[in-house]
Amino acid sequence: MARNALSSPGNVPALRVLILFLLLLPFHSIAARHDYHDALRKSILFFEGQRSGRLPPDQRVRWRKDSALHDGATAGLDLTGGYYDAGDNIKFGFPMAFTTTMLSWSVIDFGRTMGPELRNAVKAVKWGSDYLLKVTAVPDVVFVQVGDAYSDHNCWERPEDMDTLRTVYKIDRDHPGSDVAGETAAALAAASIVFRSRDPGYSNLLLNRAVRVFEFADRHRGAYSSSLRSAVCPFYCDVNGYQDELLWAAAWLHKASRRREYREYIAKNEVILRAGDTINEFGWDNKHAGINVLISKEVLRGRAEYFSSFQHNADGFICSLLPGNSHPQVQYSPGGLIFKAGGSNMQHVTSLSFLLLSYSNYLSHANKVVPCGETTATPALLKRLAKRQVDYILGDNPLGMSYMVGYGARYPQRIHHRGSSLPSVLAHPAHIACKAGSRYFLSPNPNPNLLVGAVVGGPNSSDYFPDSRPYFQESEPTTYINAPLVGLLAFFSAHP
Repeated sequence: MARNALSSPGNVPALRVLILFLLLLPFHSIAARHDYHDALRKSILFFEGQRSGRLPPDQRVRWRKDSALHDGATAGLDLTGGYYDAGDNIKFGFPMAFTTTMLSWSVIDFGRTMGPELRNAVKAVKWGSDYLLKVTAVPDVVFVQVGDAYSDHNCWERPEDMDTLRTVYKIDRDHPGSDVAGETAAALAAASIVFRSRDPGYSNLLLNRAVRVFEFADRHRGAYSSSLRSAVCPFYCDVNGYQDELLWAAAWLHKASRRREYREYIAKNEVILRAGDTINEFGWDNKHAGINVLISKEVLRGRAEYFSSFQHNADGFICSLLPGNSHPQVQYSPGGLIFKAGGSNMQHVTSLSFLLLSYSNYLSHANKVVPCGETTATPALLKRLAKRQVDYILGDNPLGMSYMVGYGARYPQRIHHRGSSLPSVLAHPAHIACKAGSRYFLSPNPNPNLLVGAVVGGPNSSDYFPDSRPYFQESEPTTYINAPLVGLLAFFSAHP
């Protein structure tokens, strides 16, 4: 009788409340108490396993060694360093810049709760920002990729053995890429805030470079996948357009510099650059929800009433994520995981959860809530939603599996990652050629090297996870999954 009443059209609000209640429950009747600080430490350690270039003396992931030491040589430049984006050996500038932005935002908003891990988080930011300074050293040019993705993906070899093409790809005045240049400017500006008090000289260098790169992005408009389609598509093809990255960069430059010109740019271009579009999206390709949440902080503090439309957009984004009230493009698995169509679902889980938590904090300080029809999104509710996603990643899910390598009793053993799946240089000093690595890729054995802290793409919409290297959409880790997770884990390590 009650079930029929709840499912009738006249009781949709009651159904939504029930769904919300059920999805906020821990999956197990007695939830595991997670060690969020241990997970935080491991989530940051992961970035050391993704480093390219000459590794520093304090490198903690010891099975990794120097790699790609001649990157940029074909262009007469030093483009060594930076991060491999995922389980391959390419340096893709678009996701690397977004990773750096999100690591910086994690430190800016949640660094005070990182404890001793703050030092390592700042190092992770600097490994990215140092590289972004290299690729933007030439005015009106951004080197956006090192390595040919097709030749790289045709091999299964360690980064230390790499003998595939290390082609350098760039954007310039005649071949624009406002999306990747805008994200690079945002990353440099965000990192400048991280180093403002720690290293003022370095911070100024980052901010000045961000200004220059943004001017280039704005003056020479276009999508980088139009200029470099054969190199960047279908890997990190921009399907969302470059407009959001221009607003995103301006928002970070305003936050970093407090200059009126960026405030005026945002106000002038809000409609032209479609600030309110696809507000339920946030990731390396789509910054809309992030723009609205970032700018709303100023509005909620009473400092920027002229940006109230951004808060309205952010409120709409929040409502679109509520279980039972969610947007058609945002669903929840039976076990309670945010799920969006496409590969590497955990990138959506961590990025959207980061915004839920950040907005929750901004609302708390302003003593505000978000009305969502029959439901009221309080700061406490948003924190619980974000925490539920983090707990799912750490093991509160139907399979009882942590999706972070090295955390918990059960985690993925066969991740889609070359360096992790092949014998280390220490264990196997001889060169492993391009096709010689195939037997390791196809092996049913666990990876010999533990990439501690790596969070994989995750289970499908039915909470099923194939722990198998060929299933790359589920088993491949990426830097842009982990970057927003760093901030989430920092907060919950202090507020479990």
